[in-house]
Amino acid sequence: MRYALLAGALLAAACQSPESRKENTNTAAAKDLHTLSNADSIQIRHLDLDIRVDFATHRIEGAAAWHFANPQSLSVLRLDTDGLTIDSVTANGRIVPHWLDSAVAFLGSRLNIPVEKDDSLVRIWYKTAPGATALQWLEPAQTLGKKQPFLYTQSEPTYARTWIPGPDGPGIRFTYAARVSVPQGLVALMSAENPRQANDSGVYHFRMDQPVPAYLMALAAGDVAYRAIDGRTGVYAEPAMLDKAHYEFAEVGKMVTTAEGLYGPYRWGVYDVLVLPPGFPLGGMENPRLTFATPTIIAGDRSLVSLIAHELAHSWSGNLVTNATWEDFWLNEGFTVYFERRIMEAMMGADYADMLWELGYQDLEETVESLGKDNRDTWLKLDLKGRNAEDGLTDIAYEKGAHFLRRVEETVGREKIDTFLYRYFNGNAFKTMSTEQFLAYFNDELLQGDTSLAAKIRVKEWVYGPGIPDNCPRVPQARFGKVDAEREKFLKGETVLQTTGWTSHEWLHFLRKMPKPLQLAQMQQLDKAFSFTSTGNSEVANQWFIMAVAAGYKPAFANMDKFLSTVGRRKFLTPLYTEMMKSPENAAMARSIYGKYRGNYHPLAQETLDKIIRK
Repeated sequence: MRYALLAGALLAAACQSPESRKENTNTAAAKDLHTLSNADSIQIRHLDLDIRVDFATHRIEGAAAWHFANPQSLSVLRLDTDGLTIDSVTANGRIVPHWLDSAVAFLGSRLNIPVEKDDSLVRIWYKTAPGATALQWLEPAQTLGKKQPFLYTQSEPTYARTWIPGPDGPGIRFTYAARVSVPQGLVALMSAENPRQANDSGVYHFRMDQPVPAYLMALAAGDVAYRAIDGRTGVYAEPAMLDKAHYEFAEVGKMVTTAEGLYGPYRWGVYDVLVLPPGFPLGGMENPRLTFATPTIIAGDRSLVSLIAHELAHSWSGNLVTNATWEDFWLNEGFTVYFERRIMEAMMGADYADMLWELGYQDLEETVESLGKDNRDTWLKLDLKGRNAEDGLTDIAYEKGAHFLRRVEETVGREKIDTFLYRYFNGNAFKTMSTEQFLAYFNDELLQGDTSLAAKIRVKEWVYGPGIPDNCPRVPQARFGKVDAEREKFLKGETVLQTTGWTSHEWLHFLRKMPKPLQLAQMQQLDKAFSFTSTGNSEVANQWFIMAVAAGYKPAFANMDKFLSTVGRRKFLTPLYTEMMKSPENAAMARSIYGKYRGNYHPLAQETLDKIIRK
């Protein structure tokens, strides 16, 4: 009923022109420590991008034209760059001098462009560096089809500046249009309106009329095909992957409808998913209109598609209402995890969602143990001064943030939190939000001066305190309780277990809670009964290989080698290589495997793994 009453007004707001929303797109909510731009003073409005993708040199080159307003009549426009070669710059059509400041760790080099008070357009001709962090260039052999090269970008958190000169901060929103040239026969896709098939020219045109921050700029180019799921959802993938991907994502249209029923209209037109080659370092990336997804979620049984629910939920939390700075990252991911689990509960039932909550709590416990329960990085509100924004992208933002909202739900009731979140997403659409702004909004709109509710939730302890608060909710575990019973039967020597109908989540919980290391005989018994070494489920396989390394179960090592040659997701690579580095013998194996496959991994994964392997 709430949705029906408000939908008309909200849809009207959603249909406003970009110009009518401009006044809200660059509101300075907090000081962003990770941009060198002065977009808090000069109002960035629109980007016209004209670029060519050169697979021979591993470069993107072309021009970025920024439309802006300069109400303070500043004499210099400052933009973010990292590793870019700036060839020339014009302001309102006239050639102007420009200079790059010395590079700053984690931030790159500030580009300075002199402007006059009436200037409204600068155009920058530039080239990317061959090793640009945002770009992964794949040779044909690194793709599934083995015939064409592939390129994709990963701009979050601060890597858009490695392929586009511009204001790179989550609180800086702009619209954009792009012309992208790629080799004939390839398809170019962006986080914008997209083609459905390859054209004859190799030149593609894009528009994004809703304002987005730079970290949501995305580009992919390769041999991909498209298949619709329904009228507004579909999947792109390499042709050899398309059938599997289409089957796996058959419920995505229903997911969008389910999400709308919770928190209001989907504002981005279409929702498509691009399944990338294996080197993608993340599970997914919520690029507007076009989620990038890892092929590791293609399990054949639709059991890992909660990741798609997560990326879809970002269409409200993150993409629609955006964290003002990377220190406010929990406003992006914590809300998204909560929303994801509400989608999965609506589609699969409460007992299914409860498994996701418990696995998430286990991840949170592990992260807090790894960081230290009193570590400042276990606060929701982060302190990233002088640090890489990547340092804040941990399960604290995701799981502590989601469990905070779960605590709120259990305190105020589901109806009240749903009403609150509905208003939050739709009342702040296309705006940014700092932690402090959110807490003020939370106090005004939800708590409304009720001190007893505030005392029960203990907001400050959650947001500005370390570790896991002792009022953190734990959900009922009807299904995992049965898994625990079967694990205990196995550990007592029974070999016939009742596992019919188990999902990936039950198997993962079954393995995670095993003693470490298991005896070799126990590993053999499990493998004989359930064929873990040869499983095609990436989540289960990764956990099994970690156990195999710890136990010295060598029959699994050949398949582990193959797994590491085809999987680029940091979630899997980091714990598995870390486990191998714990003993001299396995460390030698880790170095050998990494030496073979490092080139298959994205630069972000390489950076993480270099520290593990070479320490």
